[in-house]
Amino acid sequence: MPKAESAELQQFRSEVANWLQENRPPLPDFPLPQSFTEVGNNDQFEYLRDWQQKVYEAGYLGMAWPAEYGGGGKPQEYQDIVNQEMVKARTPLMVNAVGLSWAGPTILTHGTEEQKKKYIRPILSAEEIWCQGFSEPDHGSDLGNVQTKAVKDESTDEYVLNGRKIWTTLGEQAKHMILLARTNPDAPNKYAGLSFFLAPMNVDGVEVLPIKKITHEYGFNETVFTNARIQADSLMGKEGEGWFIAMTVLTFERGVTGGQAGGNLMEIKNVNDVYEVAKGLFRDGRPALDDPSLRSQLIDLFITERAHRLHNKRMDHAPLLVPERAAGMGLFNKLVMSEDRHKLAEFAVRMQGNAAALYADDTDAVAGGLWQHARLAAFAGSIGGGTTEVQRNIIAERVLGLPKSR
Repeated sequence: MPKAESAELQQFRSEVANWLQENRPPLPDFPLPQSFTEVGNNDQFEYLRDWQQKVYEAGYLGMAWPAEYGGGGKPQEYQDIVNQEMVKARTPLMVNAVGLSWAGPTILTHGTEEQKKKYIRPILSAEEIWCQGFSEPDHGSDLGNVQTKAVKDESTDEYVLNGRKIWTTLGEQAKHMILLARTNPDAPNKYAGLSFFLAPMNVDGVEVLPIKKITHEYGFNETVFTNARIQADSLMGKEGEGWFIAMTVLTFERGVTGGQAGGNLMEIKNVNDVYEVAKGLFRDGRPALDDPSLRSQLIDLFITERAHRLHNKRMDHAPLLVPERAAGMGLFNKLVMSEDRHKLAEFAVRMQGNAAALYADDTDAVAGGLWQHARLAAFAGSIGGGTTEVQRNIIAERVLGLPKSR
């Protein structure tokens, strides 16, 4: 049985719920993104940055991060409560997601004292936005084959960057990038030649090229480095340790390791949202939910969502339940959740019948075309942080101990 919350935590939960109700910003006259990967214009960005700053100033972000770097210095359970209440209240998302969930925890894990003091507070306050420079246009899911080069110029104590990165979410707004680059092309293996940088974006030779997605937004970018110079102290760890540090980033990105700053990073549509839409739909003059097939599929989605909630509770006790494969529960969660978001959105579109062909810019679209957009946007979740195929291989080989596939 889960341990009951103390009176102090119950009081804190009530305080958070009241604060969110009183301080959540009014809805703007433009659509809000459901994920930080969907922030497609400056109006959305500024609205969400203002909200993150307000949450941080109230003390509800980074609560478990060390106080000396700008965090709250409190037990993790306080931040967990804030996260839960934000999801319940469906507040706007935290825009600096890469900083809060990947860069920040990695800096706290591997960074120097100077790096922690320099970067952590501005991450929390959203003063400095972060992006990620891992994937490259020509190398698919093979992160170890990174070709972007970082060559040390000893005369100026700088690294010179040349190469390209792809899917740089918030690249246009970012001040810093967590960057994986090759410093030693002659290393004994491709992993040993990689290094990890906390690279500035506002230097000469860095060009950010927006990419239009199938959802018609510009949340992704390609970043081009052409003789871009960054200070040598941008290096995290030592040369050749990049792969090890990048793997730390991915454990945070995939939810295998805790330590993220908190806040909701996406507005997750759930099966109740689908049900509310379904109640207003008709087929052949009759309510759509009179169709026993649709009702059966909707019930399956309710069961799946309940299973996810129970699994999340089980993850809290993974070291006790499956000590030999505790990390596997987080890997499994990322895989299944991203695939089930596809199924939920696909069902929500399909149940609309002929209206399924309409999109967000059509005045007759059901729910403003929300679910058509969600269906297309779901691909980001099953690609980012490791594709579904890669994730299955990782679980098979590293969790279950199966031989590598041919």
